[in-house]
Amino acid sequence: MLGSQRRPYEASRAQFRPSPIFLGLVALMAVSGWLAWTDLGNARLNVFLFVVAGWLVSLCLHEYAHAITAFHGGDQMVAHRGYLTLNPLKYTHPFLSFVIPLVFVLLGGIGLPGGAVWVDRHSIRSRRWDSLISFAGPATNLLFTIVLVLPFAVGVDTAAHETFWAAVAFLAFLQLTAAVLNFVPIPGVDGGNLIEPWLNPQWRRAFQQIAPYGMLILIVLLWTPRINALFFKFVFFLADLLGMHFGALQNGFYLFPHLNI
Repeated sequence: MLGSQRRPYEASRAQFRPSPIFLGLVALMAVSGWLAWTDLGNARLNVFLFVVAGWLVSLCLHEYAHAITAFHGGDQMVAHRGYLTLNPLKYTHPFLSFVIPLVFVLLGGIGLPGGAVWVDRHSIRSRRWDSLISFAGPATNLLFTIVLVLPFAVGVDTAAHETFWAAVAFLAFLQLTAAVLNFVPIPGVDGGNLIEPWLNPQWRRAFQQIAPYGMLILIVLLWTPRINALFFKFVFFLADLLGMHFGALQNGFYLFPHLNI
């Protein structure tokens, strides 16, 4: 009987409301961007705050894209888990998704992907939705890249407000590296998760066994000099294709502080 059927989960408005933490990151990005635009205060500090805040905002949006796609694809419990509030503290592995990627940004300007949103794959309606969930995250980074590069592509005068445009260029470069890395077809990374639903059962089992080590594999590959050089060569090629201003980017690299190890 209809009355005996289990009612589907219904999300409340509060589970879609952006968290104060996310709004605070957006505010920090806006304020530091204004300081960089007006050249008030310390230029290096302004660039640092703008890039770090922007990077954390993009990570929240990346995970949100996974979650909202999963919500529409059948796993409505992602709302109950708090993934749709853009609160980084709600994610499964905040350390892997925020701390480690932020360290890599400070080490050398690499937008390392993270993995935080747990999705109940059994509740997803189809393989297409399953792949779309994995695609949504890096697609968000790519869209963020295009938005940030667009002013350079249309010929903005970077000599005016030089510090601000340096920060924008460096943040755009980080977004592009994140998009490229996320699309690498390694188990446990979005690119691998994107193709996994279409593999035969034997290959899927192999993927699932390797997946917990996917991030480690990616880090080891990036630490290999030849692969690292090829990776950055490809990223610079894409940046040029999109219309990146390399003078502003070089200035951004210079102004952003880096960890020396």
